[in-house]
Amino acid sequence: MTALEQARQILENTLGYLGFYVTIEEDEHGPDGPTLQILTDESEALIGKRGEVLDDIQYLVNRLLIRRLPDAPRIRVDVEFYRSMREDKMLERARELAEQVRATGKPQPLPPMNSYYRRLIHNAFVNDPEIATESSKGDERFKRVMLKKKGK
Repeated sequence: MTALEQARQILENTLGYLGFYVTIEEDEHGPDGPTLQILTDESEALIGKRGEVLDDIQYLVNRLLIRRLPDAPRIRVDVEFYRSMREDKMLERARELAEQVRATGKPQPLPPMNSYYRRLIHNAFVNDPEIATESSKGDERFKRVMLKKKGK
């Protein structure tokens, strides 16, 4: 049984015990690695506010999987393509703000986000000749990324 199949089993059992009726699709070669896509009519309950419940579900699945298979890859868990749509919107908004930075030269902050989304933003601008990204300092779980002109 592959790591993805074991992760699916963990996820199905967990959600089943909690009373959720779901269909889970496996994508071994997703753009962000192995992915389990949850399809359900109860997506709001599994996503939570700002995706926090979904993050917790993904964390739990990966922790339990690592106990079974110490060398298992990190499995991405999504509900009704929520993460994909949220990432697209977030990158679109960051590009809009980057255009404002180019036009005005004034730094623009993005909303607070977790480390995964901050990494997405940093990677989106890593090769941009004009825009630099900088994360705020501190131990908070959600931090802001600042978009600013390079050399400023």
